[in-house]
Amino acid sequence: MTIGVYGFDGETFLQELRNANVCLLLDVRQRRGVRGPEYGWANSLRLQATLAQAGIAYEHHRELAPTTELRQLQYAEDDRQGVGKRTRRELAGEYTHRYTTEILDHANLIATVSTLPSTGTVALLCVERDPEACHRSLIAQRLAEQHGLTVNHLRPH
Repeated sequence: MTIGVYGFDGETFLQELRNANVCLLLDVRQRRGVRGPEYGWANSLRLQATLAQAGIAYEHHRELAPTTELRQLQYAEDDRQGVGKRTRRELAGEYTHRYTTEILDHANLIATVSTLPSTGTVALLCVERDPEACHRSLIAQRLAEQHGLTVNHLRPH
């Protein structure tokens, strides 16, 4: 599974994870904070405490996060298109190319996959509402193509 922060509140986010039988959340954010009081629940320490109470394991995979430079490249494209991070619908082509070649192609996904639990569901976490607007979709696609994992995207209703 993949899931973003935007569009959820803490309660509905946790319910989505429970409904999907998520037992492990892989956080692929570089910075694990989210601006705005409505998303305080998604800041790393609060989120980890909530997940622990719910019996959901948490791991931070910073090696899968985009660099600050890549994020800035995407923000520049967002500005050019007149969209904000919270309303973006797709990734810039240059961002996708560079994230793939600079980050994803060097990531040891075999090691990541080998440590996944044999039962239950694993979810990739970032902030964007739509997976198409987030690097987590690129990770999920690679996991599906090269490791045969089935991927579904959890979205706010």
